[in-house]
Amino acid sequence: MNKPRQVTLAIHFTRDGKGAPRTIQLGEKPESKPTLKPGRIPRVSRMMALAIRFERLLFAGEINDYAEVARLGHVTRAQVSQIMNLRLLAPDIQEAVLFLPLTLSGRDQILLRDLQPISLTPDWRHQRKQWEFLLSDSTKSQSPS
Repeated sequence: MNKPRQVTLAIHFTRDGKGAPRTIQLGEKPESKPTLKPGRIPRVSRMMALAIRFERLLFAGEINDYAEVARLGHVTRAQVSQIMNLRLLAPDIQEAVLFLPLTLSGRDQILLRDLQPISLTPDWRHQRKQWEFLLSDSTKSQSPS
């Protein structure tokens, strides 16, 4: 006669978000998602990344000019020019802007308006001096008195 057989499977239920249907997945439950570091990326770092992206799109011919960028982004041409001025910074300053520390609370340490006069300085050596002064000045204002 046929003996009853027992089959053991590991399954787990997942839901992609609130209100999403549950799905059944075969296998052990995967490790939990890594937790994100607290804080947010400074706005000027995101703008620096945008400037790099816009420049690549311009050189590739996918967009024609800043006016087209402004239309697509629903911003003014002046705002696009301010963002694109970040590409005039010395390469090491651009890298530093991209990798500014996360803002944990309050206002960002460095703002776009802080970088505009530096980016319009044609000599990278002078830019670096201005950048160092800006960094030292912003860290002084961040420390408790």
